[in-house]
Amino acid sequence: MTNNEFSFDGQAVPFEQGMTLASALILNGIKSVRRTRRENRDRGPFCMMGSCYDCLVSVNGEPNIQACQVEAKPGLVVESTPSEPRLGFKEL
Repeated sequence: MTNNEFSFDGQAVPFEQGMTLASALILNGIKSVRRTRRENRDRGPFCMMGSCYDCLVSVNGEPNIQACQVEAKPGLVVESTPSEPRLGFKEL
C-alpha cells in the first residue's frame, strides 16, 4: 500500500487528499459497498451528502459508517456491509 491508499475488502484503493471514502471507491470503479437484506441487491454511494445511508461500510472494524462522510486516510481498513449487517454501538 502506498501513502495514499486504504483497503476495501482487501483491495488497495488509491485516493487523493481531501477525497471521501465514497468518492475514492467510485473513482476506482467500486460501485457497490453493501447488499440489501430482502432481495440481496447492490447498494452504493447515491446522494453523497449523508442523507440516504446507501453507502454504509465498516471502517477499522466499526460498522455502519457512511462512506460519503469520512475523509479517506492512508491505512484505513474499509469493508463492505453484509446483507445481514452487524449492529454496532460505540463505547463511551
